[in-house]
Amino acid sequence: MDILGLLARSLHVGAAVAAVLLVAAAGRFAARRLRQPEVVGEILCGVLAGPVVVGLAGPAALRTVLPPDVLEVLKILATAGVVLFLTGLTHGSRVSTSPAERRSLPWTAAGAFVPSLLAGAALAWWICASGQPPLRGTAPACAFVLFLAVAFSVTAAPVLARILADRGLAEVPVGRIALKTALLVDSAAWLLLTVAVGLASGSSAGFVRALVVVVGAVVVAAILHRLLRTGKAGAWCARSPRGAAAVLAVLALAAAFSAERLGMTAILGAVLVGAVLPAEASSPWRDAVRPVAATGRGLVPLFFVITGVNVFLTAFGATPPMLVVVVLVAGLLAKLLGGYAGARLGGHSRLTAFRLGALVNTRGLTELVVLQVGYSAGIISDALFFSLLVLALAATAMTGPLLALADRIETRGAAVPAHPSSGSGVR
Repeated sequence: MDILGLLARSLHVGAAVAAVLLVAAAGRFAARRLRQPEVVGEILCGVLAGPVVVGLAGPAALRTVLPPDVLEVLKILATAGVVLFLTGLTHGSRVSTSPAERRSLPWTAAGAFVPSLLAGAALAWWICASGQPPLRGTAPACAFVLFLAVAFSVTAAPVLARILADRGLAEVPVGRIALKTALLVDSAAWLLLTVAVGLASGSSAGFVRALVVVVGAVVVAAILHRLLRTGKAGAWCARSPRGAAAVLAVLALAAAFSAERLGMTAILGAVLVGAVLPAEASSPWRDAVRPVAATGRGLVPLFFVITGVNVFLTAFGATPPMLVVVVLVAGLLAKLLGGYAGARLGGHSRLTAFRLGALVNTRGLTELVVLQVGYSAGIISDALFFSLLVLALAATAMTGPLLALADRIETRGAAVPAHPSSGSGVR
């Protein structure tokens, strides 16, 4: 490609990125007006951007706006954005809990994870047993069952953290328990997702390679964790936080794309790099990771648009309505009732358990990342992707109204605790 061609493509990519960011800003504005989490507006506007262009001007217009070479660059930027954002999130979302909260946490986490895991696996088994291959991808049944179980069980810690901050619940017991539960659930989900991607290769060698990659990555992460905690590393980071941020970004991207080249998901690299960074309040690495996460957050809207262009156009008209209904009902009931039951077994009052069930039902960005990984690995079909996307949006949009309902019940004197900020809700 000559210099003029390279310059033209660079300008085209820049214009496309600017357009996506404007669409994301419009989505955030609309979500705020509707009193919804901003990410709901970003996701909805992002995935609809491509179909809207096609509906108004035809497929040729979309190919003109996003030709294959520009779309490929946007895919790389979108993946990089998700990787950098999750690196910062994994590092920053360390939550302390009281002894009473720690005793209830295993029950709450189990309730938020196990019933949804079983519901997803049951749905996958039903799809396999009913002989409906169009709803599956090309991966073996074991990968499909495990992946759908993971897709049903995840909770979106990034979106949940934002909802808690907006409602003043981030520093109160119910908020700390909900976020800690989300982090535990998603940690288990990422590991199972890595195994599902390894199984998608269809051979025992692929599964063994997945285990070797995971074990090797954990060993490297442990070594890196010890190195970053040394005095010399901390002193260098304090002297040059911008240089440390650049090194962290390169490290996260290298780990993520290396994992992808080895047949795993890029998320594995991002999560491990974020986990190895020292997280103490006085650690200089906290200042270094902040711009990394901010850069990733700025690029995340590209991920939504790429998802819409890749999947939404073909899936919308080809998805059986009954599939959407089954996925929606099964996913919502498993998460809401499971979260409530787990919280009750952990000793929480009915109203606190209701709030926790609503909070752990938040799916948002994390669900979308999981779905994109499964779709790229050939595990799920367009129709199933679309159905699970509807579940992610509906579950996230329900969080605010359900919390408002809990507040109204409490105001009318029908609840045991006086206010979510006045006590832990643990007996």
